[in-house]
Amino acid sequence: INGLVLPDEVAAFLREADLRVSQFVRNCPILLTGFVPSDFVTVYQALRAIAEAKLAPGTSLCEWGSGFGVVALLAAMLEFRACGIEVERDLVDASRRLAEDFGLPVEFVHGSFVPLGAEACAEEAYADNNADFFWLVTDADNAYNELGLDPEDFDVVYAYPWPSEECLIESLFEKYAAEGALLLTHNKYQSVRLRRKVGKRFVPMPSVPV
Repeated sequence: INGLVLPDEVAAFLREADLRVSQFVRNCPILLTGFVPSDFVTVYQALRAIAEAKLAPGTSLCEWGSGFGVVALLAAMLEFRACGIEVERDLVDASRRLAEDFGLPVEFVHGSFVPLGAEACAEEAYADNNADFFWLVTDADNAYNELGLDPEDFDVVYAYPWPSEECLIESLFEKYAAEGALLLTHNKYQSVRLRRKVGKRFVPMPSVPV
């Protein structure tokens, strides 16, 4: 997919999404939310590569910390059955409006993507990192109950963790995701990383061509 030309409908969607994200960022200081948007074109290319190569065991995708919901909505445009979990209510509302305006069937719920029973893992990670930027919240609504799904029900999980959260994201996925599920993460170098859960360990996937 090197040199991919975005489909017209995807390009139009991303223009509107970028506009709304920019307006939100201007009006809401980053320190209030920990919200930083992904490089959406790079992520779209990765999702398209996953879909075309049929790398995932199925089409269910959850965006952990979905923010504006752009990644989950892009996934829906690629025919994934997508949803998103976000702890900031304003962002949940914004993502629902974006989904409605573009007629995309993605459910966004308010809450923490940290499963019940995993709170100690998050607290341990916070203590170990002693990080100023650690945005995972564990005392929010039970998002999985609202979705009617469990972490093991997702074939693909996408996350854009802060550096201090990377190990926790990996630990949660390793413990709770289904065998064969994929973890797609965005990193600070504007690239993506794809891994598959095999047994109790991660197996790096071949580079996703973006």
